[in-house]
Amino acid sequence: MTKYSGVIFDLDGTLVYTIEDIGDSMNEVLKIYNLDTFSYEEYKQKIGRGLRRLVINSFPEDTIESTIDEALETLYKVYAKKYLNKSKPYDGIRDLLCILNKKGLKLAVNSNKKDEYTKNIINKFFDNIPFTNIYGEREGIPNKPNPTSTLEIAKNMNLEPSEILFIGDSEVDILTATNANMDSVGVLWGFRDYDVLKKSGAKYMVSDWKEILDIIE
Repeated sequence: MTKYSGVIFDLDGTLVYTIEDIGDSMNEVLKIYNLDTFSYEEYKQKIGRGLRRLVINSFPEDTIESTIDEALETLYKVYAKKYLNKSKPYDGIRDLLCILNKKGLKLAVNSNKKDEYTKNIINKFFDNIPFTNIYGEREGIPNKPNPTSTLEIAKNMNLEPSEILFIGDSEVDILTATNANMDSVGVLWGFRDYDVLKKSGAKYMVSDWKEILDIIE
């Protein structure tokens, strides 16, 4: 008997290494505006709350709203062409998903990335996994850490929040789990460090995918 019956995963920095495609796209937009670009390491601190927040975090603080809107539209166009260029699953993630699926756990993805991109990335790399839901940023639904999407997934899994483990790499994911009354796992191979995840209240912390199996048992 496993301790949990369902697992919800974040996408960027958790299942798939996506920072280079995100960084390349944002830098292309910044160059259009003659602004300084950033390194992949710097972008790890700027992402997590959707592309609009990324634009805000990458532009000067006094940038007017209409410029942010315009830059976001440009980013969508650029990223649509680049988001599958360099992105790839983290080592062992395919194995992890296959094992969890074989054990009969219900699996889902809950991301702040645009819904279309989220689905396309999952279908490209994990098309053999029967996810209950693959949710990205959707019109009219608040982003994480608001728990709306997460609780919708729990309902579709036919599980109580206490039966579900939420796995992510950022404080946004840990707060989402807390807001949904789920236990959380912070993964240390993603875009935030130990201190950030611990401070956010992660129940578990893992640096290797196999440790997730131990938690579930």
